[in-house]
Amino acid sequence: MKELSTERLIIRRFSENDGEDLYEYFSNPKVLEFEPYKPFTRDEAYKEAKRREGDENFLAVCLKSGKLIGNLYFSKGDFETWEVGYVFNESYWGNGYASESLLALMKYAFLSLNVRRIIANCDPKNIPSWKLLERVGMRREGNLLQNVFFFKDEEGNPIWKDTYEYGILKTEYK
Repeated sequence: MKELSTERLIIRRFSENDGEDLYEYFSNPKVLEFEPYKPFTRDEAYKEAKRREGDENFLAVCLKSGKLIGNLYFSKGDFETWEVGYVFNESYWGNGYASESLLALMKYAFLSLNVRRIIANCDPKNIPSWKLLERVGMRREGNLLQNVFFFKDEEGNPIWKDTYEYGILKTEYK
């Protein structure tokens, strides 16, 4: 994917030099509350930045200054459907950066990649996340009960989570 630019952001491939900024938000339990992984150590974050450098599904969201403030996940699935996800540094929440980056990615996907459909999933308890998806024009398509787990309890039993499913078609994109 080519680098995208908005009024305030650069959306680009990851670099191994993103380790410290990635650690800044991947070490925060509040940021990762709804993610399928636990907080990272500094060493793990540096290794993850290097891994993501070679993974075209992850995009770094940076301020024009170069500061990494979050990331997007954008992966091609079946039937010309792509899935989007996002995680942002808590210090930058509430400034519209997630909306701005998602809208830029959607525009690029629909107009340049000729993507037919974009989907996203989120935990119903993550109210800011599903409000963001609705704000960028996606519609809630489903509410799946106990359909996924990321962790297990002390006895080894899955801790099941519900999921809201969202989607938008190219024909609905404005």
